[in-house]
Amino acid sequence: MVKSKLMEKETFVYKLARFFSYILYRGLYRVKLTGLENIPEKGSFILATNHTSLLDPPLVGFALARPIYYFARKTLFRFWINTWILDRLNTIPVDRDGPSDIAAFKQVLSILRQGHGMLIFPEGTRSSNGRLQEAKSGVGLLACRSQSIVVPTRIFGTYEALNRHHKFLRLKGRLHVVYDKPMLPSEYDPKGPSKVRYAEASNRIMGRIRELKIT
Repeated sequence: MVKSKLMEKETFVYKLARFFSYILYRGLYRVKLTGLENIPEKGSFILATNHTSLLDPPLVGFALARPIYYFARKTLFRFWINTWILDRLNTIPVDRDGPSDIAAFKQVLSILRQGHGMLIFPEGTRSSNGRLQEAKSGVGLLACRSQSIVVPTRIFGTYEALNRHHKFLRLKGRLHVVYDKPMLPSEYDPKGPSKVRYAEASNRIMGRIRELKIT
């Protein structure tokens, strides 16, 4: 069984990253966060959100009262200093170019079963045009296998600030994050054959994300 790197305390690097994220998002972008009370105070949960920018992971995580885990491309762990930092940011390497990454899958299930939170992008990768994409089956698979609570979340404004077509950060506009009420397994898990089950669970989760609006 893969042991969690994080039990009850945040690492110093994680706290430092939260501090700089606070300055960026609160100070420069005046981010508005709605629904933080929907984040479970304890127990496992999946934070499922849309993805348009490299700004997204720290944006949805910096204001949470509890630390969470993240994914990062396996190639980012190529150098020891990157590995040292990413490990302390609770980041799991994933091989996005391969057909599957069993090691990452097992590690995520272990983390969820230990009662931690995990950020997952149902679309799999950043949107190329800022619009919501179809969900991949991965989030449904992890949710159904772990039977974790899922918190649908939607980010607004990061595509305009920094998308895959931009070389530099644009310090204008305002960001919004909406955290929806948690989905219980009975709401997203249709049971039945695995392939259909995971795809339908992903669609249900993505459907809730699509419904979220700025309030």
